[in-house]
Amino acid sequence: MELQHKATDLWGNFFKVSMVQIRTFHMTWFAFFSAFFAWFGIAPLMVVIREEMHLTKDQVGWAIIASVSATVFARFFIGWLCDRIGPRLAYTYLLILGSLPVAGIAFADSFESFIIFRLLIGIIGASFVITQYHTSVMFAPNVVGQANATSAGWGNLGGGVTQLVMPLMFSAFVIGFGFTDAEAWRASMMVVGTVIFFTGIAYYFLTQDAPDGNFADLREKGMLPEKKEVTGAYFNAMKDYRIWILFIIYGSCFGIELTVNNVAALYFFDYFEVDMVTAGMIAACFGLMNIFARTLGGIFADNCASLWGLRGRSYWLFIVLLAEGFALMLFSQMSVLFLAIPTLIMFSLCTQMAEGATYSVVPFMNKKALGAVSGIVGAGGNAGAVAAGFLFKGSMDWNDVFFTIGVVVAIASFLTFFLKFSDEQECEEKIAFEKAHMEVLQHKADDANAAVERSLQIISNAEKGLK
Repeated sequence: MELQHKATDLWGNFFKVSMVQIRTFHMTWFAFFSAFFAWFGIAPLMVVIREEMHLTKDQVGWAIIASVSATVFARFFIGWLCDRIGPRLAYTYLLILGSLPVAGIAFADSFESFIIFRLLIGIIGASFVITQYHTSVMFAPNVVGQANATSAGWGNLGGGVTQLVMPLMFSAFVIGFGFTDAEAWRASMMVVGTVIFFTGIAYYFLTQDAPDGNFADLREKGMLPEKKEVTGAYFNAMKDYRIWILFIIYGSCFGIELTVNNVAALYFFDYFEVDMVTAGMIAACFGLMNIFARTLGGIFADNCASLWGLRGRSYWLFIVLLAEGFALMLFSQMSVLFLAIPTLIMFSLCTQMAEGATYSVVPFMNKKALGAVSGIVGAGGNAGAVAAGFLFKGSMDWNDVFFTIGVVVAIASFLTFFLKFSDEQECEEKIAFEKAHMEVLQHKADDANAAVERSLQIISNAEKGLK
């Protein structure tokens, strides 16, 4: 699928929301931010929930696994759905339906009902696939890495903000409204569910599927494959071994981020003996790095592509993934708080840059099945989180679990050397990259000429006034 009129400049047009590409960019990151916030809104409140429901360590482990396991299957499905009905409708349906279990967890009164809602909430994690899909069809090769990385990074920022906001919202209900602890965490989740419901409605009215229109209209004009061809393209994409390499790689970066979002507050509460609000603030440091870290991963990937082509993207991915593994091993050995926090931040920087680097490669794997590739690779992130969740559920100390995961990530980084591209594809993408770059230069030249003409007109008017 090669759509036309993709935006070739993100930052120069950043505030031009009249452009559908830019308006869609802002809606995608905000929708993903809202979904991510809702997805992990319960995590910083687990200290209270664990006490109220008398959860054992084993049950907490199952809750961690439940929060990410349903997302694996949802991401496989949502990629296929995007290719069929378009990202606009897919996002609308997902957010509106996803708001139900987010608000519904307020009615959980036992471990069994709690874990069922926690499992269902995980479905909104599929929002990431739509976010990456939508920015991929809106932006040209010269900026698609940074567009994907920024929209996902600012969305992932919800995982950090929720660590700050949910304990404060909880406290506001307790102190300001006199709620009990049990009532306060439930009321907090109902507020979050309401927000993502209305975000889904806004997405429907403020975006469209592609620069030239919605998928239904484009199919009528013969600009897109028919729906019946989508399933075949999906299964063809699944035969590409490179996609499954990216599946593992994304599990080694985003999967670890999901796991840390789930366990960080409890880890600092139990191992460093800080209170719930402080633990949430420290845990937020990890997620808040998304405001720029994932974008950096995409920007560097685009720059590497300008120098070394598609292979440059995979080389950069190797570097940041290896750095992530070593940073996590170092974090696992920290036993004092003032060293643990900066090490956590360094680990977060590497992790999120690796995520941005991964999805700078994804749009170039199979353009005829972009949804399939985005969905499969995205599912890998949650598969990695599920695997890591079982380690935290076991008898190992959590710092030993972190070290073990760090070793696995470092080993996984070497898989990037198996991401091969044909000479034909390298040449094709190089031409597309240069074409997009020339278009940017042309726009800048046009703007400069317009500025000169305006200046000359002002001088001319001034001279007439003097006469």
